[in-house]
Amino acid sequence: MINEVKSDAQSRMDKSVEAFRSQLSKIRTGRAHPSLLDGIMVPYYGSNTPLRQVGNVSTEDARTLTVTVFDASLIKAVEKAIMGSSLGLNPMSAGTVIRIPLPPLTEERRRDLIKIVRGEAENSRIAIRNIRRDANNDLKLLEKDKDISEDEQRVGEELVQKTTNDHIKQIEDLLVVKEAELLEV
Repeated sequence: MINEVKSDAQSRMDKSVEAFRSQLSKIRTGRAHPSLLDGIMVPYYGSNTPLRQVGNVSTEDARTLTVTVFDASLIKAVEKAIMGSSLGLNPMSAGTVIRIPLPPLTEERRRDLIKIVRGEAENSRIAIRNIRRDANNDLKLLEKDKDISEDEQRVGEELVQKTTNDHIKQIEDLLVVKEAELLEV
């Protein structure tokens, strides 16, 4: 019983950490990385389609991304979608290839991005704590229904707390790495 509650909580916490990792990959640092454009949707035959499905995104050098569009008629739509994103990028097209130079981040923009990253980290911590609360409530219900003893409940809560601490530490580690990346000039 206790192990089921703990493993459920652990898998949900793992998903929260993965979601945080995914959010971090979308936040721009000074380097060009194809995942930077993952959140961009392009209008394609009446529906929004992820950029990766209408073109090939790759890095040309440390500060330039290239998008090779599969359908030449979509070049303008892809450019417009990239410009309309919150990334502040200005694409330049050359035939079927769109080059996206990444301007260096200003100090002010770096500080803003760090605030965003810290906010995301806090949201992830809150999600993990909510999972802990749910797991502890499940343990209390099991104890109330006499499926487990009070001692087993306490042991279960300690296990859940240890798992929570481990996952919050993972988030902290990811946060430190991302902040260091953002402050890198």
